[in-house]
Amino acid sequence: MVELEVAEIIGTVAFALSGFYVAVKERLDLLGIFIASFLTALGGGIVRDTIVERTPYTFTHLLPSLLVIGVIVLSIVLRLHQKDEIEKTFYFIISDTLGLVSFSISGALIGLQADFNFFGVVLMALITAVGGGVLRDILLNRVPFLLTSEFYGTVSLLVGAILFTFDALGIQGYVAFMVVFIFGVSLRLLAYYKKWNLPKIR
Repeated sequence: MVELEVAEIIGTVAFALSGFYVAVKERLDLLGIFIASFLTALGGGIVRDTIVERTPYTFTHLLPSLLVIGVIVLSIVLRLHQKDEIEKTFYFIISDTLGLVSFSISGALIGLQADFNFFGVVLMALITAVGGGVLRDILLNRVPFLLTSEFYGTVSLLVGAILFTFDALGIQGYVAFMVVFIFGVSLRLLAYYKKWNLPKIR
């Protein structure tokens, strides 16, 4: 499925950059930067593939690891690590948003391929999108971004729900892919800049 491959590539590159930014903020060495970027970009996909009982794509193909290494090298060459308050920069927000939506789509598509029900597809979208970031934050002893960021995991859940609905209605292909992608990116950016949050119990 071409749509799945495109989503995986976009998500890997975007989340590798996101992981790089977080690693630099935590002042990790080169190995730490690689591990943080690798976990952020590929951790969720590994968990997803394990759930559907298939060999993780990352362990059978070189492309994912090469993409992560390429992003790290390019980021260092462009000196992206010298920016202040990295997590508030436009580049971090965009890369994290693209990764979130792309991996939500790829997770949902894998769930549909595995004939999962509605909740299975939605959870696959969430796990694929945020699993790597959660693993990275646990490793760095941070509260996972999923639990503190406004409307973050909710976007992933909505993307999975929409793709499941589209599939049930027979709406597939690039049109459906692009509609969901644009919707997810727009919603995440709007939620970030408008500071939308889910209700909290006080």
